[in-house]
Amino acid sequence: MTALPAPALLSTYFEQREAMRRFFLARLGPAADVEDLLQDLYLKVVGVDGTSEVREPRAYLYRLASNLMMDRWRSNRRAAARDAAWRDVAHVSGPTEDLDDAPSAETVVAGRERLAQLMTALDGLPDRTRTTFRLHKFDGLSYAEVARNLNVSKSTVEKHMMDALKILAAKVRQ
Repeated sequence: MTALPAPALLSTYFEQREAMRRFFLARLGPAADVEDLLQDLYLKVVGVDGTSEVREPRAYLYRLASNLMMDRWRSNRRAAARDAAWRDVAHVSGPTEDLDDAPSAETVVAGRERLAQLMTALDGLPDRTRTTFRLHKFDGLSYAEVARNLNVSKSTVEKHMMDALKILAAKVRQ
């Protein structure tokens, strides 16, 4: 069973409600959601149990209102800092607004088409040239390591790489 709110405090709230509205408006301006603050203040007042003695209900009510405004201000500051940190990580700021640095759908589709062209062209390379290209570009081996792997000279690896790059560049440009 919950205790009833202090009767003097509750009646003071109802008497001072319009004054509290002006109090909030004077401090926060017309853009503030005063009705929300008044509702929060009412919930605070109702939350004070009847066994608590409030000697100056009006002063106590204004103290609750000031604390609510301070809590709201702190919460807004934390939210702004959190949002700014998120924008710093996830966005690039432009001259007028935040810009998402993720590629557009068109760019993604074009990139996928280009990759498909490259893979098709790669499959069309002669076996030795394709193997040389894959070992160097995909597996990250140096020319010397590729040469050792395939039992060929380093100049042969260079020749296969030049051939592969010429063919792939020509096929992707088409």
